[in-house]
Amino acid sequence: MTATMTAVVTVGTGGFEMLELQQVPIPVPGTGEVRVRVLAAGVNNTEINTRLGWYSASVTNSTSDTASDAARADAAVHRPDGGWNDATPWPLIQGTDCCGIVDELGAGVDPSLRGRRVIIRACMRSDGWGSLENVWMASDFDGAFAEYVKVPASEVFPVDCDWSDAELGAIPCAYGTAENMIRRAGVSQGDRVLVTGASGGTGSASVQLARRRGAHVVAMASIQKFDAVRRLGAHEVIERGTIPHPQSFDVVVDNVAGPGFSVALDSVARGGRYVSSGAIAGPIVDLDMRTFYLRDIHMIGCTAWDEPVFPDLVGYIERGEIRPLIAKTFPLTEIVRAQQEFLTKAHVGKFVLIP
Repeated sequence: MTATMTAVVTVGTGGFEMLELQQVPIPVPGTGEVRVRVLAAGVNNTEINTRLGWYSASVTNSTSDTASDAARADAAVHRPDGGWNDATPWPLIQGTDCCGIVDELGAGVDPSLRGRRVIIRACMRSDGWGSLENVWMASDFDGAFAEYVKVPASEVFPVDCDWSDAELGAIPCAYGTAENMIRRAGVSQGDRVLVTGASGGTGSASVQLARRRGAHVVAMASIQKFDAVRRLGAHEVIERGTIPHPQSFDVVVDNVAGPGFSVALDSVARGGRYVSSGAIAGPIVDLDMRTFYLRDIHMIGCTAWDEPVFPDLVGYIERGEIRPLIAKTFPLTEIVRAQQEFLTKAHVGKFVLIP
């Protein structure tokens, strides 16, 4: 008989009813692949967005509003362009973050990987580093909301540290995305950097990673989260909805967008950089082109992670230069409760699922 494992299978586009706890075959690694026994898997906006079909051009509102619409709907809305790379291959095991133990090797894989605790690089440059084409674990193929996951051996990174499994499971998506933005924006010593949505996974990672480079970090968050965001390393914290002084930042890291986009862009100094990899408050924004071009602003979009990003993160972890904040852990079987609570945005840091 085929051995099975417990997994959360997302069966299509829609609300929480699309998340089904199932027994499915344990994956078998092929040539050049490894199987990882999942120890911890972080919760991210992207899993919710993919389930909702939020990446479709037909969706114009925020993640939370789209989730509310899905909860009220009588039936799922099919969105063939709703995934990272157009169509999502439903049914799908989601889970973009993974900390786990390599427990099985495919042909041609370095035997020293067996038994190592690893994190998985979720963004994979499918056509090589010279192309921006990319595929994502849990959006384009099965991910880590399960007891086991298989991936190319090139995408697992052993980490030697004293962190908990939950802490390592919080790293890949949020910190990979944040490091990619900080790197592409060229954040360096002395830069004034504004981070919107600073209490979330990617926002809190951006605060730490910009501070690590010697930038002066101003974090935007709701007032009840100020103390926690300061502990993450922000030099200053300003209340969400505050209008910063125009042209006051060298870099703005903005994964919120929505109605606040024009204010964020207006705060970029002449010749400065605006960088984004998300739009949780809404993807459709008002852009005054004169602000953009008269000030020589660089606008940088980030999805495909660059080659140094993940190896560098492992180095930061092993040298003790960063550490995530775990807001809460949940059993994998309580994924619906975890995502419901996640959408309230009352937490600071990361939620993590434990199989």
